[in-house]
Amino acid sequence: MSALSNPIFQDETAAREWLETRVWKDGRKCPHCGVIDQSTLMKGESHRAGLYQCNACRKPFTVTVGTLYESSKIPLHTWLAVTHLMMSSKKGMSALQISRMIDRPYKTVWFMCHRIRESLKASPDLAPMGGQNKVVEADETYVGGKAKNRAHREPAPKQAVFSLVERDGNVRSFHIATVSSKTLRPIINENVCKSSALMTDESAIYPKIGAAFSLHGTVNHSANEYARAYFWHTNSVEGYFSLLKRAVFGTFHHVSEAHLHRYTAEQDFKFNTRKMTDFERTTLSLDGIFGKRLTYRRAGEARAN
Repeated sequence: MSALSNPIFQDETAAREWLETRVWKDGRKCPHCGVIDQSTLMKGESHRAGLYQCNACRKPFTVTVGTLYESSKIPLHTWLAVTHLMMSSKKGMSALQISRMIDRPYKTVWFMCHRIRESLKASPDLAPMGGQNKVVEADETYVGGKAKNRAHREPAPKQAVFSLVERDGNVRSFHIATVSSKTLRPIINENVCKSSALMTDESAIYPKIGAAFSLHGTVNHSANEYARAYFWHTNSVEGYFSLLKRAVFGTFHHVSEAHLHRYTAEQDFKFNTRKMTDFERTTLSLDGIFGKRLTYRRAGEARAN
């Protein structure tokens, strides 16, 4: 039986009731004034299903108010189905493929996917990675096409992605303008605990940055050295890059510079929840739906650029 046969992906009422139990697990909270369990279900014939009125501020609300689903003409069960398709695809699923599966226009699904990716962006207030007796690997890669695939064989425009991976832990990725100590130092200092061991390649950028950590280890990729004594390596971050590039090359084919940070947010989230089931990952992704309403104008302007 397909996972998409779940009623929450097929029926609007089932989707709304499931979302209510997820969002209001600590009590039905008014998104306008914050009062909990002081609201009344509106039962009039003209009222839409799931509409409540707050007894404190007298304002109406549903479970989607304040979320990326608010005011959307797309049914809630379709939103959840698209989210599940994205969360269950290790290397991503293109908007064109999803549009065929749910029989919706490509532009509509393209926008839905970017709104979902926007909700997956990690909080900027996360605690630093690593710590005592822990290893954080750092490396950069470039995302973009190959010159041989371009009509005039000119160099392909590539975008730099810098990632930090805690061994057996999570990843954090950043779309950066240039690869230099000026751009990497603040990212590393802000996101990695100083008591960590920092593992990098032999790039001249890292020695001065690594001096601030308890240990700075390197491997010499230019000399075909990829691991030494099972400890000195950057294989974890390289493994993450392989998934990111398979998603770009094999699924999306082209990623706009303006949206690259959203694609990395999606891949980061799926990597960090890799030990979960697909449905658990879908459920957890809903923690980010609040206060992240990407408008079509913002997304469209970025797409045009």
